[in-house]
Amino acid sequence: MGKKSLRLNREMIVIILSLAWPTMLEQLMQTAVQYIDTAMVGSLGTQATAAVGATSTVSWLVGSSISALGVGFLSFIARAYGAGDRQAASRASAQAAFIVLSAGTLFTALTLSLSGIIPTWMQVDPSIRTIAGQYFFILYLPMLPRTASIIFGTVLRAAGDTKSPMKIGVLVNLVNVVLNFLLIYPTRVMDIFGLRIPMWGAGWGVIGAAVASAIAFTVGGVLITVILWRHPMVSPRGQRFTPDMAILGPCLKVALPNMLQRFGTSFGYVAFASMINSLGDISTAAHTIANTVESAFYIPGYGMQTAAATLAGNAYGAKDKQRMDDLASMMIPIEIGLMILSGGLLFLLAPPFMGIFSDNPEVIALGTTVLRMVALSEPFYGFSIIMEGMILGVGNTKLPFAYNIIGMWGVRIVGTFIFTQILTFGLVSAWACMIAHNLLIFVLYLRCHLKRNWNPLVSPAA
Repeated sequence: MGKKSLRLNREMIVIILSLAWPTMLEQLMQTAVQYIDTAMVGSLGTQATAAVGATSTVSWLVGSSISALGVGFLSFIARAYGAGDRQAASRASAQAAFIVLSAGTLFTALTLSLSGIIPTWMQVDPSIRTIAGQYFFILYLPMLPRTASIIFGTVLRAAGDTKSPMKIGVLVNLVNVVLNFLLIYPTRVMDIFGLRIPMWGAGWGVIGAAVASAIAFTVGGVLITVILWRHPMVSPRGQRFTPDMAILGPCLKVALPNMLQRFGTSFGYVAFASMINSLGDISTAAHTIANTVESAFYIPGYGMQTAAATLAGNAYGAKDKQRMDDLASMMIPIEIGLMILSGGLLFLLAPPFMGIFSDNPEVIALGTTVLRMVALSEPFYGFSIIMEGMILGVGNTKLPFAYNIIGMWGVRIVGTFIFTQILTFGLVSAWACMIAHNLLIFVLYLRCHLKRNWNPLVSPAA
């Protein structure tokens, strides 16, 4: 029995890693491009960095709301695959296409109409409000293909195909980098291995970065739509594209609480960033760069979360309680180990990473301080990421909704308001409130894990 258990554990580890690594690589590429974007824009000065970063939390608000819709389809399709019902999975894929068209059109209208007002709401410095608004407007012109990338990518991952979204992500990021290089800088002479080579450039600065991203998003949306349409397992071809409540009902039942959670937490990020923007250009630039740096060290966590959500959904669809228990007992130690490693690296490498994006010593020092603070909380956050992934995978979005709203608004926003707006403390106090938020989420998920009330296959008496 021991040998059989060991063999099954090894098989599960292989499955977990085969699902996780393409997502990790995709996120690594996205983060690398974000690093390059920030470094390129940062070379234009602190104000340019602040202009790009000032509305980034609104981007998270929009993106996370759309991602929440994808979670509904992830849960439904993962369970359908676990139960062996491929027809239901294809029907759900067609309904995902309907949601892409509807939500993409709605968010396009909202983001473009509000682009001129958002920098004012975000308390962006008046000197950069115009350029920040223009950047935001261009970034959201291709909202429809961006919506397709998010939701169709989730559909493919739910069916166990994490490689196709990864490949598209790599290509999109390469397009973005090349176009950044050509559109941000003016025509110049480059010294390459002693050769002086003339290089054309549009010289559009911040606007060039926005145009590059918009084109790259469009490429990604078109490609992932084509791949989904041709996919041998989850293609929506031949299915109904008008609303089908037999599919949309269960998907929206999962998606709407998750959307409320993400909207609530993302709106909290907006309020959080607005208070930080009020601290001045140095704090805004340090916060923007530190967020960019930190994102690379979350890659192991979120890559494993994708695997956790898909496998938990499969196990639930198959009504396999033992597989669900094995999944939790294996993924949590792996995740915590990965986050201890990434947190340690973040603590050690914070100064040189900050130096990549800014040559301002005040920005570098402030960013280093907050990054080293948050590095210590990485393992706790990693546990929360895995638990949230498994809970979402089985279609339970109520617990993550409650936990995240309590943490965001009860701790982070209230605390940051008191420390930065009333007591006039700086960025360090705001990040301390963010860490307190993450630690509270850890405690709540730990309690949930120990009581096993996240697992629908465990009876209340168990």
